[in-house]
Amino acid sequence: MTMQPLDVSWLCGEYGWECYSFIYVRTTPEQVVARLGGRWEDLTPGPFPGDPDHYPGHGDPLGVTSIGDWTFVFDPDWLGTRKEVITKLSEGTRLVSQAALGVKDLDYFYWCEDGEIRFACGDEDDYFEETPAELVDTMAEIYRLYPSFPSFYRGPAFLLVEHLTGIRATEQLLKGSTLMWGVVPEQAKP
Repeated sequence: MTMQPLDVSWLCGEYGWECYSFIYVRTTPEQVVARLGGRWEDLTPGPFPGDPDHYPGHGDPLGVTSIGDWTFVFDPDWLGTRKEVITKLSEGTRLVSQAALGVKDLDYFYWCEDGEIRFACGDEDDYFEETPAELVDTMAEIYRLYPSFPSFYRGPAFLLVEHLTGIRATEQLLKGSTLMWGVVPEQAKP
């Protein structure tokens, strides 16, 4: 697979002062919502937020939509960094999560398979855990494309997401999607 850098300037600009999580789970949106303790029928449709301070619905709801065989979850907080949540969501499937807080240049990345974290970047110890053999060539290609290796959320994370999910998370794809919005019980837990 030949990788091409992805323009994420829109995300770094609009969301540069906000935190967010993008979670990709290879299962249905209804299953993701149920695993988070929510009810699909309680969610309402709405667009991907063009303004990071204005989400459809009350509070800071999460948005869920299908992208092919995957469910994309937009969370305006750190749900995608909570290990107990992402391992639960990945049971029996694959999960990839990226989260960032641009103003502090913080970013987190997780790849989980069947309830286990296979790769983590930027965790509380702020280091790369050992790179699994399946990612060695991919990470070498990412380093080639980003020799000065900026913060992971400024491009490299999106290429790793694409490699692990087949989803190229462009501005057009995300902003052109209708998401189902709501608050689920898992969000309320610390």
